[in-house]
Amino acid sequence: MRFSLDQSNGVPIYRQIIQQIEYAILSGRMRPGDRLPTIRSLAVDLKTNPNTIARAYGELEIRGILNTQVGSGTYISDKKPVIEDDGLNRKIQEVLVRFVQEMRDLGVEKRELVKLVEEFRVQSRK
Repeated sequence: MRFSLDQSNGVPIYRQIIQQIEYAILSGRMRPGDRLPTIRSLAVDLKTNPNTIARAYGELEIRGILNTQVGSGTYISDKKPVIEDDGLNRKIQEVLVRFVQEMRDLGVEKRELVKLVEEFRVQSRK
């Protein structure tokens, strides 16, 4: 899994990491038993303080989403995260804004975009 940070959105870095792990679990990109990067390696990759990563992992561990095995690593547990409706709606809006902007950048017009989404919806039901 690749993590990315947005310094300009006002959400603390540790919360962004928590959200990304939660959404990865809910979307099936991360499954129970998957190993997370070490605190130190993720801190280096994200160019952030290791204490920030430790705080995110610690909060997820308290909630039962992660399990840390000393000497072995940090793993996704069997417990699914619960995301508040407000957080979920905010995430959906963020994804939609990015999607629509990317489609505009590709020159896709509104009618064509609606048609593409409808066609995708029909195909995904098969």
